[in-house]
Amino acid sequence: MKASDLFVRSLEDEGVEYIFGIPGEENLDFLESLRESKIKLILTRHEQAAGFIAATYGRLTGKVGVCLSTLGPGVTNFVTSAAYAQLGAMPILMISGQKPIKKSKQGQFQIIDVVEMMRPLTKFTKQIVHGNNIPVLVHEAMRIAREERPGAVHLELPEDIAEEECDTQPYKSALFRRPHADEQTIDKACEMIQQAKMPLILIGAGANRNRTSGALKKLIDKTGLYFFNTQMGKGVVDEKLPTFLGTAALSSGDYLHCAIDRADLIINVGHDVIEKPPFFMSPGGVKVIHVNYFSAKVDEVYFPQLSVVGDIADSIDRLANKIEPCKNWDHAYFQRVKEEVEVHVKTGSDDNRFPIIPQHLVSEIRKAMPDDGIIALDNGVYKIWFARNYKAYQPNTVLLDNALATMGAGLPSAMGAKIIHPDRKVMAICGDGGFMMNSQELETAVRLKMNLVVTILRDDAYGMIKWKQAGMGFQNFGLDYGNPDFVEYAKSYGASGHRVKSSDQLPLLLKECLDASGVHLIEVPVDYSENEKVLISELESKICIL
Repeated sequence: MKASDLFVRSLEDEGVEYIFGIPGEENLDFLESLRESKIKLILTRHEQAAGFIAATYGRLTGKVGVCLSTLGPGVTNFVTSAAYAQLGAMPILMISGQKPIKKSKQGQFQIIDVVEMMRPLTKFTKQIVHGNNIPVLVHEAMRIAREERPGAVHLELPEDIAEEECDTQPYKSALFRRPHADEQTIDKACEMIQQAKMPLILIGAGANRNRTSGALKKLIDKTGLYFFNTQMGKGVVDEKLPTFLGTAALSSGDYLHCAIDRADLIINVGHDVIEKPPFFMSPGGVKVIHVNYFSAKVDEVYFPQLSVVGDIADSIDRLANKIEPCKNWDHAYFQRVKEEVEVHVKTGSDDNRFPIIPQHLVSEIRKAMPDDGIIALDNGVYKIWFARNYKAYQPNTVLLDNALATMGAGLPSAMGAKIIHPDRKVMAICGDGGFMMNSQELETAVRLKMNLVVTILRDDAYGMIKWKQAGMGFQNFGLDYGNPDFVEYAKSYGASGHRVKSSDQLPLLLKECLDASGVHLIEVPVDYSENEKVLISELESKICIL
């Protein structure tokens, strides 16, 4: 069969459902092969957005998201998406076209060394030089993308290779199981937990995988251990549970850190160094059990005393089966900290001043979203407020990027979530700066007939950097901009546009848009003056309760 047919057949056999992207002339053989395939091509308006959607598909399903571009400027637009997936541990395969490699009539026009460009950003990158190599390369790329730690892979399919005839067949995808921790290590972890006086569970980004949620809840329900999470660990375990302390949205100094500083043992489940450290170790201080798919990367602030290496869900399930609640555990202080955290998180939630302050906005969106509703956050200072104040009740219902922390991913990420979960409420939450970086994907969402809400927090500036500029004593300079009329902008794409004009209007508008069909954009003017008051001044003056 033709090499491009073989490529598509190999993807089908790997279970690929969608390919997101923008084809070019170098992809035309591949495009023709795709036309006859059961794989659905979803055309986007920018390659970067295609990569974000594919990465979100990988994040939510555990399968490999696939995206497509042409050569040159098409594939260079994948660079940010590759870094987003690689740092965020999201399995993604990027396919790019290339000019013929056996002979060229166009010199170096549009040609760059894509494989070398992708090498530092991916787990695997390869140019296909013969059609018969396609089955093994596709199979290997997909395996590497899925394997812990998941991430980005890339294959380049030159135009002349795509059209050549092959005499091989696709490989059947093989099942695989992750290794399990040995029994002696599980026994040692149980011993350390039962000997501790004030143990805490930390849920990190690496725990946000299939099956881990149930095992962790089993452990927490059985033992009554208190737990907290990182930003990318939100929702792995229901944050309504009575022993949930909060989210480490800041590296140190928050009310939650009073409990962390008092703990004598932290069971760190799914620790990932790409997130800012939620606590700092010091010699002779808190002991740490590292529970992960791979051993700990030791540095100045993280050097665990025990590593439980293997499938996380299996390790936690076996711990839950072995361990029993201990009378020597002291939860009283953690409960007092929890009450203190709850008081401060709720402060400002009913403050209806206008423009709207972040605490009130978070509170109203939490009330409007069902338990299984998904919010996809772009990057900005509001991300801290949502991580800190917005409780997640189910896994992967708060999609934020605390790895690359790129702007522009919020809307595409929400679209990816909606493709996977068409019956659930999904909302993109973007600053005006981040939204405009991929706002063209409104057309894609409208074309796909999505029921999607896009909430834009408008302050007419790159607000987080402006806040930090002021906090460091610099003059206001270089961070303010103008914006389009967002209501009319939405309408121009065929979406519905709404503008919040008072705090009282917000709850009803959120409900109406979430219940309506089609794409709805809501412009919300925001007041970030609370950043300095709550996230700086208040925390600097706080004293941990006794």
